[in-house]
Amino acid sequence: MKAIRVHEFGGPEVMQLEETPDLQPGAEQVVVRVNAIGVNPVDTYLRSGSNSKLRLPYTPGMDAAGIVESVGENVTNVAVGDRVYTSGAISGTYAELALCEHSQVHRLPQHISFAQGAAVNVPYATAYRALFQIAKAVPGEIVLIHGASGGVGIAALQLALAAGMTVIGTAGSEQGRYLVTDQGAHHVLDHYAPDYLEQVIQLTNGLGVAVILEMLANANLSKDLGILAQSGRVVIIGSRGTVEINPREAMNRDASILGMFLFNAAAPEISSIHAAVVAGLANGTLCPVVGQEIPLAEAPRAHRAIMEPGSYGKIVLIP
Repeated sequence: MKAIRVHEFGGPEVMQLEETPDLQPGAEQVVVRVNAIGVNPVDTYLRSGSNSKLRLPYTPGMDAAGIVESVGENVTNVAVGDRVYTSGAISGTYAELALCEHSQVHRLPQHISFAQGAAVNVPYATAYRALFQIAKAVPGEIVLIHGASGGVGIAALQLALAAGMTVIGTAGSEQGRYLVTDQGAHHVLDHYAPDYLEQVIQLTNGLGVAVILEMLANANLSKDLGILAQSGRVVIIGSRGTVEINPREAMNRDASILGMFLFNAAAPEISSIHAAVVAGLANGTLCPVVGQEIPLAEAPRAHRAIMEPGSYGKIVLIP
């Protein structure tokens, strides 16, 4: 099979498409024939060497969708021929085949394409965990989603709307704002506009927002605290540097700054997340948006694209 391999940490160019041996499942494992692969920012951090425990060489990726190729003798949750998406992989997913634990494969409804299925795991699991397990958001609350046009942002928007929340979404491009509007956000703002924070306060009648999902905390956290409602919560989903804040902004509101890392979730939490996500995909509440499809051989281009501003949907690799 063909797979992307990384033999040294570094820039996108260290990813090379190579011929590797086919995979065979163990007793509680599943081999998936990959039709599409989700690209996530975390893939770029790992490739650059951010995880000292990662052993070289390796195949990147944890998100994919395809058809079950083979199963181990103790696997009962899926069968050969089933359409599935993955929530992790033993072997990595930037390849024609992916070896997974049986708990890492989930049924993909017929009306969801493989490209959309590859856009499910990290974006929707992150959004669900941030919104419900960390922020403990409830129906009727006002939620601000920074970067609502990206993979996690769209997932959070759909989840919040389905739960009965009022959503304010921001995006940095006209195309992105159109997408956020099309997805049903109640209010859409340009986060590069000098007065967008004042607009948030006006939209909430001066009360502020209950929950902020923050994709770039180093740029926004200090400003986020000033637009929170009483007992408001900021969930930090992403950050690319340090930031200085005024703690009194949090003190005056009894506000909470909450960090979130998907891979800290316990097994029961992960199981709960995917039960909810699969149900949402099946009933049409959740529908991933694919922004770009790029050939697997051009994985370096995908890694450059995902770190650029102006996100629009999910970037997907096609083997």
